[in-house]
Amino acid sequence: MSLTAIVTGAARGIGLATARLFLEQGRRVAMIDRDAPALEQAAAGLDGALPILCDVSQPDQVAAMVAQVVAAFGRIDALVNNAGVADFRPMAQTDFQIWRSVMQTNLDGVFLTSQAVIPHLNDGRGAIVNIASISGLRASTLRVAYGTSKAAVIHLTRQQAAELGERGIRANCVAPGPVDTKLALAVHTPAIRAAYHDAIPLNRYGSEREIAAVIGFLCSDAAAYVTGQVIAADGGFEATGVGLPALRDG
Repeated sequence: MSLTAIVTGAARGIGLATARLFLEQGRRVAMIDRDAPALEQAAAGLDGALPILCDVSQPDQVAAMVAQVVAAFGRIDALVNNAGVADFRPMAQTDFQIWRSVMQTNLDGVFLTSQAVIPHLNDGRGAIVNIASISGLRASTLRVAYGTSKAAVIHLTRQQAAELGERGIRANCVAPGPVDTKLALAVHTPAIRAAYHDAIPLNRYGSEREIAAVIGFLCSDAAAYVTGQVIAADGGFEATGVGLPALRDG
């Protein structure tokens, strides 16, 4: 029987790249998103994909989604919690409604989807991969809600690993650095892109496919003894701390 995976936030970006990678590997994939037109377009022509409309911040929708996946596939081998929203503004301008909207998707969504899937995960081979961000590992301006939500996802991952390990279910986290997504292209000015390039040891943004490859590894038997870990797929950005890039020229 083919291995199966649920990928949330699968209509675009890293989620879509991950779904495509899994399909290439022969997995069946439930593609989850709350954007109906984008999800329909993303899943079109992808053999083995099951698109399901679901807002992961809503418990009733999550429960219905998981029931639909189990009915269709009969098993769940991997869960990739990728759905997320970004909000970049000063702390003083982050009102409680904005704070809650970020937390509801980025943190509550990971909790709710994981909790609903756990009873159906394949004991001894199940894998959860949560997508955080480099912003959850290092603080920066304009990310009070986003960065805090991703830091919480990192700790939630460790809680999952500690509790689920005795069942042979692994939980790991990927923290992407700057990635060439449509969102990044839209919001990162040339000056911001140049600054990132200077600060990243590999001197470039990552690609969606490169992040998907790390996710695929963590969901595979090649990572059978890896759990409770955070992999920063960031070109070395987090490793350089806050040192000035110019100092590397000496």
